[in-house]
Amino acid sequence: MPKILIIDDEQSIRNTLKEILEYENYDVDEAKNGEEGLKKLSKDKFDAALCDIKMPKMDGLEVLEKAAEQGIETPFIMISAHGTIETAVEATKKGAYDFIQKPPDLNRLLVTLRNALDKSTLVNETKVLKKKISKTFDIVGESEAISQVKETIEKVAPTEARVLVTGENGTGKELVAKWLHEKSNRSKGPLVEVNCAAIPSELIESELFGHEKGAFTSAVKQRIGKFEQANGGTLFLDEIGDMSLSAQAKVLRALQENKITRVGGDKEIKVNVRIVAATNKDLKSEITENKFREDLYHRLSVILIKVPALRDRKDDIPLLVEKFLNDIAVEYGSKQKDISSEAITLLQSHNWTGNIRELRNVVERLIIMSGTTITADEVAKYADIKN
Repeated sequence: MPKILIIDDEQSIRNTLKEILEYENYDVDEAKNGEEGLKKLSKDKFDAALCDIKMPKMDGLEVLEKAAEQGIETPFIMISAHGTIETAVEATKKGAYDFIQKPPDLNRLLVTLRNALDKSTLVNETKVLKKKISKTFDIVGESEAISQVKETIEKVAPTEARVLVTGENGTGKELVAKWLHEKSNRSKGPLVEVNCAAIPSELIESELFGHEKGAFTSAVKQRIGKFEQANGGTLFLDEIGDMSLSAQAKVLRALQENKITRVGGDKEIKVNVRIVAATNKDLKSEITENKFREDLYHRLSVILIKVPALRDRKDDIPLLVEKFLNDIAVEYGSKQKDISSEAITLLQSHNWTGNIRELRNVVERLIIMSGTTITADEVAKYADIKN
């Protein structure tokens, strides 16, 4: 139930508004002046505030200003019998959601309040999502192996150099690509990802370069490819080792000329993208077996970043587990669970063939199946790790 604070020095106005809002199933609190209203806003969380402008001691605009200074994010709807355009403009400049004249029109008041609550909900959801995204992008660890990866990213990201990220499945190659983009001069542009292993070889060219209407049987309309979508930003070619040789040839040409041609088209389109590629394969062996083009390899691997396997950075496991405990608690909307030092030691003894992806899955399973504190016995039982 949304909680609303009414700040007004007139008892009759407070009573009327409270009666109306409670009838509409709002939880309502009152304050008879600006000082009392500000104290309540500081102590409690309100979803919206209806605030009179002309009040003794502290007027509504001052309450609005001080609330903003204190970081109070409650949306304000200002109400006044002495409203002018100048007052409304001033209130809006100070951060008010809207301005309504007394006596308020009931329908307008309720619609404005609903809109303010919707906006507040969207703002909060955006903040939660941004928090989740920023946490997802963290490269966690202090081991020498992962510190070298971080140092390389810091040096390479601001440049235009192409980067080839290698490592086993589940080590976090995609995370490295995201960091390279976020710390680059292209961070305001798009980061477009293509999983080359997930796209059939006969469709990869259309996916990368797009196609014109009628280029093939199912091409019922024009399609913009990933190269064009990533223009001005970064194109992340994941699992590049699984790309067909014909598509490799076209990618090589695009990198050489900074131009692409859509499937079924003859017009050359200029593109400005930075390429970050990743693979879990040994591309030099693939070159020997004629499965990967050597000239493309040299184009892609201006900078090589090898992401270490989890077994080579076991000192980072406590930090990773702590991150996962926090992230999953946020996702579930629950309290973060603790984990015993013995349980951590047992997790560090495991080989983790599935790397960080496997560790996160195990931590999520333990959160679901264990008590308030995850123990070594529970790790042995639910993660199938010998104690």
